Amino acid sequence: MKWSDLPEPVLLQRSFLFGITGIVLGTLSLLNSSLHYIDAPMGPLNGVSFLLQLAALGTAILVLRKRKVAPEFKEKAKILILVQTVALLFFLFSL
Repeated sequence: MKWSDLPEPVLLQRSFLFGITGIVLGTLSLLNSSLHYIDAPMGPLNGVSFLLQLAALGTAILVLRKRKVAPEFKEKAKILILVQTVALLFFLFSL
């Protein structure tokens, strides 16, 4: 089954889960870079964080591009896109 065939609530839920996981991993990477809890490279963790945030952004955009979407799902998708874009830019500029 393609992701474009899934219902909007499922896509929005997956977008939220990908986004929150990406934000948590990015925050852990930033905290470890400044407080040095673990002496390990944070590059792979940053990469996974960016990948998850981009996946969340793409999934929310997929909801907006579908035809005949209810207005409440469109608003939720717009809010998710805004939050994910701000989070992605924050973690990009914090490197």
